[in-house]
Parts: sequence; structure tokens; C-alpha cells
Amino acid sequence: MNLFLHYLGLPYLLSGIGFTIAVTALGLAGGLIVGLVLASMQLSKVGPLAAIARGYTVIFRGTPLILQLVFAYDALPHIGLKLSAMGAAGLALAANEGPFIAEILRAGVLGVDRGQLLAGQALGMTPTVLLRRVIAPQAIRTMIPAFGNESVSALKNSSLASVIAVDELTLRSTQLASSTFDFFSIFFASGLMYLVLTGVIAAIQLFAETSLDLDRSPSGRFARLLPWRRARIAANPPGAGATLPADALLEPAPSPVPMPNARDVRRDVHAERAQRYATLQKQSATVQVKGLSKRYGEQTVLDGFDLTVRYGEVIALLGPSGSGKSTLLRCINHLEQWDSGEIRIGGKRLGFRVDGQPMTQADIANERASAGVGMVFQHFNLFSHLTACENIAGPLRWVHGMAPADAERRARELLERVGLSHRADALPRHLSGGQQQRVAIARALAPNPRVLLLDEPTSALDPELVGEVLDVIQRLVDEGGLTMIISTHQLRFADQVADRVVFMSGGAVVEQGPAHEVLTHPRDPLTARFLSVMGADNRLEVAS
Repeated sequence: MNLFLHYLGLPYLLSGIGFTIAVTALGLAGGLIVGLVLASMQLSKVGPLAAIARGYTVIFRGTPLILQLVFAYDALPHIGLKLSAMGAAGLALAANEGPFIAEILRAGVLGVDRGQLLAGQALGMTPTVLLRRVIAPQAIRTMIPAFGNESVSALKNSSLASVIAVDELTLRSTQLASSTFDFFSIFFASGLMYLVLTGVIAAIQLFAETSLDLDRSPSGRFARLLPWRRARIAANPPGAGATLPADALLEPAPSPVPMPNARDVRRDVHAERAQRYATLQKQSATVQVKGLSKRYGEQTVLDGFDLTVRYGEVIALLGPSGSGKSTLLRCINHLEQWDSGEIRIGGKRLGFRVDGQPMTQADIANERASAGVGMVFQHFNLFSHLTACENIAGPLRWVHGMAPADAERRARELLERVGLSHRADALPRHLSGGQQQRVAIARALAPNPRVLLLDEPTSALDPELVGEVLDVIQRLVDEGGLTMIISTHQLRFADQVADRVVFMSGGAVVEQGPAHEVLTHPRDPLTARFLSVMGADNRLEVAS
């Protein structure tokens, strides 16, 4: 026991720890750089780059580290690259760790729900903002356990550097044991030293996991580094009369023709509906879709599609699955690139610069932010690492440059508007489906869009939660002034809120007209068959 304690504090062995830590640090730092490059190459859409990265991964994951160490120390000098033992060990360990770290990084990025990426794009986030604010915060949290495991593995693998005479802990233990023949005490002491080092890594990993736990309330300086869990900014209570910067939000286009304000309850009042429909036809066009075609491989989804939506008009898109409703909405918000045709919002052609050249991804993101098109998705697509309030306030800051206090104030006003002020600080996973969809609607409304697109906003909800979302949409319609295009299978709801129904099939318009007229007296056999298939009870409710 005395010998064990003597070796445990022996300066000769303790100094070997420094070499071990240095080799490990070099390997991990270099491996992180190599891993970032490899992961970027594999995630890129450039085939040759991805192939090179995969080839590198196969080679370095498939050969023993000890051979890589010997190669770096003994073979590289033959081509004029002479490295010290420490340098060769660091280089070999970095080259070996790179592929493993690349897979950790790639798995973290691919693990972020694609719906959230689409939501970020729809909100006008550039690729850089999307990476920093949506992908990285979520990917880092999922990668920490794997990084901790890889760090421990790198520390243990550093012992192999003894084969090229790096004077680290394992080599010094071997040399000392060879001279004293006290193998048990010496290797027991060195093993305990390795255990302490790996224990430190485990403690760092635990601290990082705890600090990044979204269900905990972080405090201290480390919390300031977490953009998704910052301390709440004091904001004036709703209704305090605070004004938002004029250039921070999109303002709806002015209406050239006076429009009726009240649509309190849209019962079967045919005269009022006809008057409103006629009034809307005099409005300027907010959305113009001309000759839009979109194919996925051999399948044609949109086939020369034409649609004009007037300012303040509410359009209900009906049609069977695969008729192109969702694709149309995604094209209008430029989440999909179409093959031919054009889309104009407020008279401006989407996707092309003034000189007619296609836009870059960053330009498209800026165009989305300025065009004034909000989108609500079928599966909510809230940012899972952000609270309800931050889901709304974050994009206002990152995309529209709004001051944090103003952004939070705006978010809380909208949450109160959709009946969720008491859930402002809840994470999406702590909200019901109906509550999540209401937050998504509030997020889409935050920058005061000219056009609001809703893609089957209730189809992912349990039946008992559908009503609360439809009520929010109904209130938006009753307030007027917002152009809305809603893809839905709720026939009764379409009759209540829509000014015009557009029935789609095969990527084209089959029939369109005043909502109540189309839903109760369809002229095209395809429309009549669809309404019949949707259920006789729904038809009777609509017609009543």
C-alpha cells in the first residue's frame, strides 16, 4: 500500500500525465477540425466531395490507430515531413478521430426535424441564421453524450503513442515497472490516474448536459451563452400602448376600396355573402399564380396552375390527397422550386432578381421576409428548443432586426390574442397539439404578413382539439384585412370562413366560385364526387 501511494504521487509518473493530456488535446482539436470538414463535405450536395469524405472515413476507421501512429512517425519523413514524436502522435490521433467526430456532427445535424428547417425558411431565415439559431442549438445538445464518449476514447487511445516514444503516462509506467519489477503497484497507480482523467471528462459532460437541459432554469454566466434560454426581458404588459418600429414589421397593403368590417357569424345570409364576394372582386390582386408547373420525377403535381387571390380574400383549397394543395402553398412561399410559370406577391415576381437571374438562397430568404407571406404548417413545426414566447420573438429579432424588448412584447400580445398568455414560457413538448398550432399561428402573424397560408392546420390534431384552432382562424377571418389561403378538408369550416372555394384535382383547378355555392351546388362531377366521399353528414351541415 505504501508503494502504491508512493507511485501515485511520484513526479516521474505525474509529469507523464501532462504528455497524455497534450496528445489527447491535439487529437481532439485536430479531429474536430477534420470532422467539421468531413461532415460539411458529406452534407453538401456536391457528389465528388461527399465521395472523397466517405473514402477518407473508410480508410481511417478501417485501419488500427497504432499503424497510423507508426506511419505518421516513420513514413512521413520519407516525403520530407519530419515530425516530433508528440507532433506525429497528435496528427495521427486527429486523423483517426476526424471520421468519428464527423459522424457525430452529421448525426446531430440530420437529427434536427426537417419541419423546423422548413419553418425557419418560411420565416425568412438565411442559411447562416438557420444554422446558428435552429440547427446548432439542438444538434449540440444531442451530440454532447457522444462527444463525451469520444473524448474518453481519445484519452485512452493516447496510450498507444508510447509505441513512437511519446513520453506519456503509459510509457513512463512501463519504463518504471521494467526497472523496479513492481508491476502491480505501478500499473495500479497509473490506472487510477487514467480513471481520474476520464472522471474529469465525465464531470464536464455532466455539467454540459445539465446546463443545456431545457427543462431546467439555467443561471449564472454559462446561461448567457445559450441564445435559446436567455433571461426574460421585462416588457410592458399587453395593452400598455407600446409601439413597434415601423421598419421592423411588414405592413399590410392599403385597401383601395372600402370593405365591410363585420362578418360576426357567417350564417346562411346569402345577400351578405354575395355582396362581400362582389366587393372582393374589385380589390387589387395580392397573389398571382400563372402557368405554374411542378414535377417530382415522373409525377406531375402542378400542371399549368393559375390562381388570382384578391386583397382581403379568404380562399379554401379543396381536393383529394395528391391534388397539389400543399405543393401550391409551398411554392407560393418559395419553399419549393417550380419548373415553369411564375408567382407574384403584391405585383413582385418571386425567385428572380430585377435582371431576371435566379436568386441565391440568402436572397430568397430575404425575399421571404420582405414579401409578407406567413405560413402555418400541418405539423406545427415549432422550434423544440424554444419556449412559446421565444418561438415568436426569436424570428422577429433574427430576421426583422427588432429590439429584444419589442419582440418579446409583440410575442406576448399575440399569445394573449390566441389565448395562450399563461403558457408563454412553456416548451412545445409541454403543450397540447391545439396549443402548439395556436403558437404557430401567432408566430406566422408576428411580422404582420400580407398573406397567410395554412396547410391543413387541423389534420394533425385530435378531434377534441380541432375546435380551438378553428376558432382562432375564424376570429382572424372576422377581423378582416388579411388575405388567407387555407388548405383544408373541413367542409363546414370552409363554408363558414371562405369567400371562395377552389377545388383542385391533378394539379389543376377543376372548379372555383363562391364558397357556399360550390359546396352546396357543385357543377363539376369531380367536385360533387369529392364532396360526397367526404361524408353526407358534412354535406348536410354545409347546406343547412
